[in-house]
Amino acid sequence: MSVTGRPPRRLREVAQATGLRGLGICSNGGLIYDLTADVVVRQNRLEADVARTLIANLRRAIPGVAFAIEAGEHYGREPNYRVLDEHAHDRDDLRMQHADALHLSRDGVTKLIVQHAERSLADLLSITREHAGALASVTHSGAEFVEVAAASVTKAFALEECCRELGISAEQVIAFGDMPNDIPMLSWAGRAVAVANAHPEVLQVADEVTLSNDADGVAVRLETLARHGYLLN
Repeated sequence: MSVTGRPPRRLREVAQATGLRGLGICSNGGLIYDLTADVVVRQNRLEADVARTLIANLRRAIPGVAFAIEAGEHYGREPNYRVLDEHAHDRDDLRMQHADALHLSRDGVTKLIVQHAERSLADLLSITREHAGALASVTHSGAEFVEVAAASVTKAFALEECCRELGISAEQVIAFGDMPNDIPMLSWAGRAVAVANAHPEVLQVADEVTLSNDADGVAVRLETLARHGYLLN
C-alpha cells in the first residue's frame, strides 16, 4: 500500500507510470484514495474554523507567510505562494484555484501548506506548531513548507485504520520512510525501514536501514523479502 504526503493527483501520476493499484493513503493520512476506481474513499479534513484561525494567527506572527491548500480533489494557492520547480506544471494548471487562503479553506482542508520566503523550515515548523497546539497535526516532508492536517491525522492514523479493516496487525506491517512525516507510521509498524539517506530523526526510529533512494534501497529490500517467500500487496 502506498502511503504518501502527496495528494491524489500526484499519486495518480505514479500509478499511471508504474501500474500501481489498490488503496493509497494520501496527504499524510488525511485521505484514502482508490487508485483502481480513481475515487476518494474517505477523508479527514481540518475544520474550516480551525484552518482559518490558524491562517489568521500565522499572518500576525510571521507577516509574508503564504498558503496553499489541498481539499480532497480540489486544490489552490495564494498569489504569493511559490510553486516549487519539481511541481512547475502547477503554475499553468487550470484546475488550480487562485485566491486568499481564508476563501480557499472555507470548506475545510485535507492539508494546509504553509510557506515563507525568508524563514527557515525549522523556524516555520516551530511557529506553526505553537499556534496549532492540539487543534491540528503539524509535520514536514523535507520540502520548503510545513504541512498541517486535522488533529491526530498522520500516516499511522490512516494506515492503522486500513489495516484494521483488512484484518492486518501492526506486527505484520513493514514500512519504509525517509522524512519526519513518516515517523508516526514507522513507529506504528512492526518493522520500520529507513533508506540510508533518510532524515536523522527517521534513522533514529528505524529498525533497519537499507540502501539510499538513489541506490533503489526500497526495491532491494522488497526483492529480498520476495525471495524469502513474503507476499507483499
